Amino acid sequence: MGRGGGVAARLKDVAERAGVSVRTVSNVVSNAPAVAPDTRARVRRAIDELGYRPNLAARNLRQGRTGLIGLAIPEIHSPYFGELAGLLVEAARERGWTLLIEQTAGSAERELEFLSGRASNTLDGMAISPWAIGTEQLRRHTGGTPLVVLGESDPQGAADHVVIDNVAAAREMTSHLLESGRTRVAAVGSQPHLGNGTAALRLRGMHEALAAAGRTIDPALEVPVASLHREEGRRAMGRLLDHGSPPDAVFCFSDELALGAVYEAKRRGLDVPGDVAVAGFDDIEDGRYATPGLTTISPRKDQIAASTLQCLADRVYGRLDHLPARRITVPHRLVVRESTGR
Repeated sequence: MGRGGGVAARLKDVAERAGVSVRTVSNVVSNAPAVAPDTRARVRRAIDELGYRPNLAARNLRQGRTGLIGLAIPEIHSPYFGELAGLLVEAARERGWTLLIEQTAGSAERELEFLSGRASNTLDGMAISPWAIGTEQLRRHTGGTPLVVLGESDPQGAADHVVIDNVAAAREMTSHLLESGRTRVAAVGSQPHLGNGTAALRLRGMHEALAAAGRTIDPALEVPVASLHREEGRRAMGRLLDHGSPPDAVFCFSDELALGAVYEAKRRGLDVPGDVAVAGFDDIEDGRYATPGLTTISPRKDQIAASTLQCLADRVYGRLDHLPARRITVPHRLVVRESTGR
């Protein structure tokens, strides 16, 4: 709501409420990067309290911008990507941008269309989490629109890159399973048909932990999947349990796979974690409320969103226009719950 008497709030009113200069308020409204995060939040709060509504269309027109950011993700219905997209929407809103979301279904054609299509000409910046295209195709992106790549497809200097350390994360999870007394650890989630390399990095981290513990790597305990969904996890767990020497722990490369694996184990009368421990990756909400609660790797999704928008703001507003692309590694943590015997 605006000021009393129906008078619209002005830039000066916002500055007084936030205890900053008019120039600072203008910088926040204009999405300029040179504003401290706590100051930006205070100004945004004052804007909301006073109901100040800048003419964003006019501002963007003067600056030659549209106020639109594009995001391409493989699956909108995925709990992980859905949560990440929501965080990006809010982070974009904080900077006065509107986020447009495109679902690529992991198709190389649709990922390339997003990068080079006509829509890119109407966007101030773009972010993409590619599944199908690799380094060379990302490097050929020459549209001039600032780009941030999320995930493991490395643009190798062609764009800013926001990642987590999948090798370290998988190594930590595997070490946890071994330290809890498990001796036959299976992996569910390799995807040789995709070009992003995420599963390969997680498998590498698992192998490193097994080797460090003096454990033999059994290829029969590594089950590929067609997708990262529950049904694939259920199917993979069935295949492992039908093996002559079934595992006593299963590390799934997504929480959805892990939930499917738990379902199949319990359907066959097994106790989780008594008979077989199950762990996932992503820390989705379903895993927190499952029975048993799901042990997982929790990436800092809020930091992924914040880093992505900061990279775009730096490029769009020219502060890092001519500097080399950055690689930002976002932290993660191992969350131990009941599915591995807390």
